[in-house]
Amino acid sequence: MPTFQVSVCGPRSATDADETVAYRVGQLLADRGAVVICGGGAGVMAAVAAGARSRDGIVIGVRPNDTREGASPDLTATLITNMGEARNAIIVWSADAVIVVGGSWGTLSELALAKRRGDVPVVSVSGWRIVAADGAEVPGIDHVATAEEAVDRACAAQS
Repeated sequence: MPTFQVSVCGPRSATDADETVAYRVGQLLADRGAVVICGGGAGVMAAVAAGARSRDGIVIGVRPNDTREGASPDLTATLITNMGEARNAIIVWSADAVIVVGGSWGTLSELALAKRRGDVPVVSVSGWRIVAADGAEVPGIDHVATAEEAVDRACAAQS
């Protein structure tokens, strides 16, 4: 059976609370044997990588530039894309599930790409809530309160 891969998306300028959640998400995913995919930089990306590596997990960082500069030291492997933010599509399309922690414009891009893909669960902790013009929340994003809930919901897709 192929390895279950979970992309974790979040801002490089993350809050302390978001970094704490991301670190725990990384630990929990590693404990379940999932490969973590992220942007490989600072903030949520560095926190999830550190969490996964603290439990001997595998973390793949997909970098936007043409060097490893700025890559988290906790990555198992670094993919150099030289694609800028277009690398977000690689992060999302490589996943069996997507967990969003916090929010930024880049994170919103990843969330939108995941929803556009349509066949991957998207779980959000303290992240974007999309509201239509009529005030109704746009469906399809599973909002949860904790890292444990996020990982449980994301890994439910593995079954």
